[in-house]
Amino acid sequence: MNVSKPEVMRHIPFILGALAALGMDYGPTRDLFASSFKRDYHTLIPFIPLITIYLLYQKRKEIRDKMQYSYKLGAAGVIAGVVGYAIVLFFGRGLNPNDYSTIVTLSSLVMLWGSFLFAYGRKAFTAALFPLLFLLFAVPVPAFIMNEIITFLQIGSTEFANLLLWVSQVPYYRDGFVFQLPGVIVEVAPQCSGIRSGLALFITALLAGYLFLDSWWRRVVLIVCVFPITMLKNGIRITTLTLLGAYVDPRILQSSLHREGGIPFFILALLLMAPILFFLKRREGKA
Repeated sequence: MNVSKPEVMRHIPFILGALAALGMDYGPTRDLFASSFKRDYHTLIPFIPLITIYLLYQKRKEIRDKMQYSYKLGAAGVIAGVVGYAIVLFFGRGLNPNDYSTIVTLSSLVMLWGSFLFAYGRKAFTAALFPLLFLLFAVPVPAFIMNEIITFLQIGSTEFANLLLWVSQVPYYRDGFVFQLPGVIVEVAPQCSGIRSGLALFITALLAGYLFLDSWWRRVVLIVCVFPITMLKNGIRITTLTLLGAYVDPRILQSSLHREGGIPFFILALLLMAPILFFLKRREGKA
């Protein structure tokens, strides 16, 4: 397929904007990953641009058919991104690496959106709206918000673990986030909240809803189901490790199964979510 010179030239503003945004974001993101503020859920960030590229590729024909320059909106977006970056560059050095990276990444993302608008126009931007907004998952969540989410998941996971231990009819004593069984004491710490797998499941549900469901409310239902599934999955993991530690070998609680054994339980969460997606899709077909 032959590509005309004007079409090639159209891509240049976006490519330049994307490179500038990448340059703005690279340093703070690198510093975040090298700092003590790095968390497990940050490891999901590099996958977000790759998924976005795939989603944009899927929409390429619709985007191409609607391309037209939008100089004013595009320039406004680029300027807003640059201003945001300049503000945090001069006044944000007192922030922790996570929150500093949050503002820089968001500023670079606004600049990227502006470059897209400039080169391809408002209609093309609307056609690519989901992939472009999906890039927000590459923005580190501010620490004070993430702490609230982690606490919410920690509480929910503890309640599910408490329910499962009660159903199992083993003797135990609970004090807040601490469970005491014969020979072991287990605390559901914030790092046991399942935030990384929960975020991965949230992203998976969002993508599944976008790709397989048409109605917005069914997509919302699927996404809302992520929270109880995440807590149940984590409660099952906590209960399993606790019972293994109490009745098989206490060293299991300090083993790699405890630290790195989340994949089987994440697969369990996917298996729990699959019937919900299937049901929503089936009901959609009958509507």
